Amino acid sequence: MILWKGFCSVHQMFQPAHIDNFRKNTPNGLVISHPENAYEVCQKSDFVGSTEYILRTVRASEPGTQWLVGTELNLVNRLADEMKPRGVTVQFMSPTVCMCSTMFRTDPQHLAWVLDNIVSGNVVNRIRVREDVADPARKALNLMLEVVD
Repeated sequence: MILWKGFCSVHQMFQPAHIDNFRKNTPNGLVISHPENAYEVCQKSDFVGSTEYILRTVRASEPGTQWLVGTELNLVNRLADEMKPRGVTVQFMSPTVCMCSTMFRTDPQHLAWVLDNIVSGNVVNRIRVREDVADPARKALNLMLEVVD
């Protein structure tokens, strides 16, 4: 594994104290975190995994289960809405909301614009990557996709 000294501002806002407060107020609750969270947050979590892992795990939980989820707010809100009819409570880990500016750069209007252009034969915003960079990146992506299966 090659580690990158980078971070996600959304995941870095989650703190061990958020988990401590949840456990104090919800002793039987479960905590699930994305691995981009701080090491200490992952250590205090009951489960740590990818977005897909978070979705699968919470969706498989029994009615009455209460979850604290440490990942992007929109995903947590969609999951909370989806699970509510089944009696599963899902809440965002932090009392402070920090929206991911990177994820919000792609909106439905711009996606439609790009797709309309592709249909008319005009590729916009094409990103080209040198083959010596693309090849190992492709291998890494393929390995990640294999792990999901």
